[in-house]
Amino acid sequence: MTDEGAAGAPPAPPAPPDRGKGKAGRKRAKTKRKRRSAPPAVHRTPSQGRRAPSGLVLRLARWAGAVAGIAAVAAAVGIFVVYPSERGPGEGHAVELVVPRDPGPEALGGLLVGAGVLRHEHLFALWLRLTGGASGVAPGRHLLTDDASPRELMNRLERRAGATTRVTFPEGWTRFDMARRLQDKRVVPVREFLDATTDAALLQELGIGGDSAEGFLFPATYDFAMDSDASDVVRRMKREFDRRWDTLSRSRGSSLNDVMTSARMGLRDVVTLASMVEREAAVDEERSIIASVFLNRLRDPAFKPKHLECDPTASYGCLVSPEKAPTCRDFTGKATAAIEHDPDNPYSTYTHEGLPPGPIANPGARSLEAAMAPAATRYLFFVARGEGRHSFSETYEAHLGAVRAGVAGRKAAAIDESVRE
Repeated sequence: MTDEGAAGAPPAPPAPPDRGKGKAGRKRAKTKRKRRSAPPAVHRTPSQGRRAPSGLVLRLARWAGAVAGIAAVAAAVGIFVVYPSERGPGEGHAVELVVPRDPGPEALGGLLVGAGVLRHEHLFALWLRLTGGASGVAPGRHLLTDDASPRELMNRLERRAGATTRVTFPEGWTRFDMARRLQDKRVVPVREFLDATTDAALLQELGIGGDSAEGFLFPATYDFAMDSDASDVVRRMKREFDRRWDTLSRSRGSSLNDVMTSARMGLRDVVTLASMVEREAAVDEERSIIASVFLNRLRDPAFKPKHLECDPTASYGCLVSPEKAPTCRDFTGKATAAIEHDPDNPYSTYTHEGLPPGPIANPGARSLEAAMAPAATRYLFFVARGEGRHSFSETYEAHLGAVRAGVAGRKAAAIDESVRE
């Protein structure tokens, strides 16, 4: 065959489709379509894959939470309500304690436990930290009781308003007597009060001349806070003295001026005279007469030497400065003749002329008034005649007669008493 013949031949018919391959292709196409139309896969976290907790577990969890809440409330009640009111370990005995400046809660707790007024050092420190700490504690000496609760202890240590006690001082008591009563009443230690009565800065603040507040601590009834500051106690008593003095001096101004002018006295001298009257007088109607005897001796130029011969002054000398007078070694509360006439006793008015160095007691209003307005007499002597009363005389001879009568009367009374027995 030539090339032309081959080229002119009719085209071959198309090949029939492959049935097998077509089914497989359709399946693959469907699979692809399904894959394209399928939703995206969800990726779960580990928690999402866990099973939900059962009702029992939930109830137990709620119970546990409730128990924890109750425990927290109970702990709060214990530390804020119960513990602060817990009584101390003792039976109410007084305990003196010196607190340093700015003690921490732990240090303060240890100090109180060591003093026997507290049981739990660390619990106390925790309570303090939760309620404000110990920054308000007043440094210095405190008078506590071993039955006080933690709250009461802090009230006293911080000198906050708390428990008070009523204290009555009889007229004529000395500051030494007052100090003992104040300690007995749990107000302030003896030594702390006595130191305050001689504190130079405090005396200057209160306008008190001399070396102590004796005579200016007015004897009355007071309500003091337990474990008070000693200086505050002295201030309170001096304010009461000032109030009483102002009242009396307004009503007795004319006679007071005459006394101070004629006897060359200042205010402290008048208080000293009143203290002597307070210690000598037993009945009110004799107070102004006794005051007149001492003033007559001071004012009468013919009366020499001006020995006032007041027994209680020598006794006070043995209280305030026993080291100065050898005879005070034998002092038991009542002055002997040797004590009264000891020239080394600066308060002896038998050997030293004029008033003693200062008041010998704290006079009440009636003795202050007697010193401001003494009776108009010419008496220069008096002697006890029994039952708290005295015999008064203008001359020494009459006085000796009264002394003998008094001695005879006392002897007769003693004989009569022995016969009765």
